[in-house]
Amino acid sequence: MRFTDIIIPLIFAAVLLYGCVKKSDVFSDFVSGVKDGLKTVYEIFPSLFCLVVAISVFRASGGMELIGGLLAPVLNAVGFPPECSSLLLLRPFSGSGSIALFEQILSENGADSFAGRVASVILGSSETTFYTISVYFAATKVKKTRYALPAALCGDFVGFIASAVVVRLILG
Repeated sequence: MRFTDIIIPLIFAAVLLYGCVKKSDVFSDFVSGVKDGLKTVYEIFPSLFCLVVAISVFRASGGMELIGGLLAPVLNAVGFPPECSSLLLLRPFSGSGSIALFEQILSENGADSFAGRVASVILGSSETTFYTISVYFAATKVKKTRYALPAALCGDFVGFIASAVVVRLILG
């Protein structure tokens, strides 16, 4: 038996033991946490649903390919692989869509290709910005995001370009 097979039961037992030592009603605390979690899900679900529908419509309409094609000359000028332009557009919106696109990039170009390596770095070092902002701001009931979205998108853009630069410098 490996340690990884028993880690979850060990954590569960540690929490129960901690609750017993602190003399707290572990079951009531658990039920209270579930109630709070369900309230949060209820509050953020409309934002998430809207985001998922908007992404699906955008991809199905061909908008992703159109914008990717328009950006390709600019991206080529800075050394960004054109195969990753769709990933650059989708990553701020959707994690699962990004993974699907990532798998497509790897199957078409190979894991050791420049595009495959850049896509790997992008996926591992970037965030689904719109998803994160919609979830956290909805959960905290913040109505005005002010500079959060522009700053996050600037960070995404710099990270995307830096991924191509770093891959070229380190891996050739």
